[in-house]
Amino acid sequence: MTRIFAITNQKGGVGKTTTSINLAASLAATRRRVLLVDMDPQGNATMGSGLDKYELDVSSCEVLLGDKTAAEAIQQLEHTGYDILPANSELTVAEVELMNMFGREFKLKKALEAISDHYDYILIDCPPSLNMLTVNALCAARGVLIPMQCEYYALEGLSALMQTIESIREAVNPDLEIEGLLRTMYDPRNNLANDVSNQLKEHFGSKVYNTIIPRNIRLAEAPSHGMAVIHYDKTSKGALAYLALAGEILRRETKSAA
Repeated sequence: MTRIFAITNQKGGVGKTTTSINLAASLAATRRRVLLVDMDPQGNATMGSGLDKYELDVSSCEVLLGDKTAAEAIQQLEHTGYDILPANSELTVAEVELMNMFGREFKLKKALEAISDHYDYILIDCPPSLNMLTVNALCAARGVLIPMQCEYYALEGLSALMQTIESIREAVNPDLEIEGLLRTMYDPRNNLANDVSNQLKEHFGSKVYNTIIPRNIRLAEAPSHGMAVIHYDKTSKGALAYLALAGEILRRETKSAA
């Protein structure tokens, strides 16, 4: 069965798009069929995958509005190993128009249903806010992967996100659950980071991934080259960390299926 994850956090700058791109590439490296869906009008996942967001003929905007099918908009990227449903600033138009459409929360879900059998994993990169685009992602997904920095304000933002997820679950998507919390940009020399990390493990237990994504210059450089870090520098700490995350996700899936 296809696993669909919304990668989201209402707080920006936590490594959400970095995680979307690099987890997609790492899962693809394990020979899984992966689709990355860019639902952020900034189009960073699109650019970070080597596509020019300003040159798109079809994007997730047309798919949400029903003008194109997902199959017509998806691009196959040989250099990454995964496919992508790209996005650009036109998504802001879709967000406005969706507000007046019937069943607006389910447009992405319906679009993905037609192609989901072609993939093992579908990862949805969400915008850093709770808007109709994020709601569409949460309605289409079965799991929520939450990247977060281990800092003081992160815990406050996490509380608000948990309330949002619970509201979506109660209202429109009862199958939605927390897939996992991912500690990103981690510096073990920082006492606050260690304290917040311990609080996360205390409150969320096994929902916190064992894998930790460190601060890594190669990881930061890779998007400017339109590459996932495993293709930019496969021996870097960032590349090894995301490969470890992919392995952990696959092991969890195997364990839950047993």
